[in-house]
Amino acid sequence: MRTWLYCLCSNFVVWLLGLLCLSPNSSGILEGKVSPTSSPRIKPSYSFGRAFLGLDKCNACIGTSICKKFFKEEIRFDSWLSSHLKLPPNYFPCYSGNYTDDTKSWRPVEISRLMTKYQHDQSDKRICTSLTFAKSCSIERALWKTERFQKWLKAKRLTLDLVQGLPTPLLRCPSQRLLDRIVRRYAEVTDAGSIFMDHFSDRDKLRLLYTLSINTHPIILQIFPEAEGWPFPKYLGSCGRLIVSTSTRPLKEFYSVSPDVAADLALQLLAVIDSMMNNDLNYYFYFTHVDADTFGVFTNGYLFIRDASRLGIIDMQEVTILMEDQKEHDIFSCLAVDCQSVFPSCNSIKHTQSLIMVCEEVLPKLLKDKFLPSIQEEIDRALATCADIFLGQQEVISAAQKLAEILKPLRPCHSHFAYRYPDCKYNAK
Repeated sequence: MRTWLYCLCSNFVVWLLGLLCLSPNSSGILEGKVSPTSSPRIKPSYSFGRAFLGLDKCNACIGTSICKKFFKEEIRFDSWLSSHLKLPPNYFPCYSGNYTDDTKSWRPVEISRLMTKYQHDQSDKRICTSLTFAKSCSIERALWKTERFQKWLKAKRLTLDLVQGLPTPLLRCPSQRLLDRIVRRYAEVTDAGSIFMDHFSDRDKLRLLYTLSINTHPIILQIFPEAEGWPFPKYLGSCGRLIVSTSTRPLKEFYSVSPDVAADLALQLLAVIDSMMNNDLNYYFYFTHVDADTFGVFTNGYLFIRDASRLGIIDMQEVTILMEDQKEHDIFSCLAVDCQSVFPSCNSIKHTQSLIMVCEEVLPKLLKDKFLPSIQEEIDRALATCADIFLGQQEVISAAQKLAEILKPLRPCHSHFAYRYPDCKYNAK
């Protein structure tokens, strides 16, 4: 952990700056004194404007729950370790940072955008040109006047008709049970817990609708939290169009690891996919796309889903299938994708879709040329069968189970695997 600089601003200045950054007419310039160690203090300054965070576009944004942490310098970008103390470029999709609750102990976090700056800019232009027929406009005011949001303003409960036509995978096959879970666990409101939206302000509703329209990654992190055993990073909050979550390393950085680590990660990945297919809540999670950045690894070796934006959910307990001709298409259907995009129907999703994708796109790269020839041949055969889209469901599942059986003896019980040690030692006994 890097040694962090400590903020010396008074509480009054911090409060005032936070107020300025959130006010609609302020550029939010922040100046601070820093002391790297016991060396003489320097007084660099940096611009912390609303545009970098995306607060200038709120409430067409993700939320504001963690803004105070930024203003109080309790969330810091890695670049703030430099003597110039400048913000990183605003076109990066994600940033490494650190987070503290006591200004003494810091932990790594990931600060990310749900769309690239270019995508956000194009989306904002589309809103203005289609709704106001101008090149620029107040994004919030334009979306506020739409027919869909006017329905949201009157709604007491998030119902299926309010999300029809939203293109994000999470909402392509929604159920009322899933929508109630979203409202009950939405972390950007002060009083969550009810399936009714009585505690939502009008701005809360716009933020939720906007998030559901562009990228549901933070929503999935909120409604299926890590604390309950779900394989996702912890959602810490959002500010403008930036979200903050626990930090990880993408799985692609582990493609060259030793055989025992590769076997361990492969087994974890198979277990994650199985839990997505079969869980006590009867939600079937499926990927619409996977790659090396979809999964990540914590510092203790625990593997999880790093990017949940491509996850769809089918409710096996309360199946609701919206027919294509019943879906409503409007500006919210086009914020992140082409308005003419065509998506597969809910009943065309194979139960083994995610398993096939992982066996085809991720596991071969992780397990390639790692083991003795005889074992490697068995692994490659199992992967080829598991990745075959023309095989039946049971054949694919059996191939995945065979692969797990091959890998289990190759995964040692060692303190190097901190996430399961010493449990594995006791279980062996």
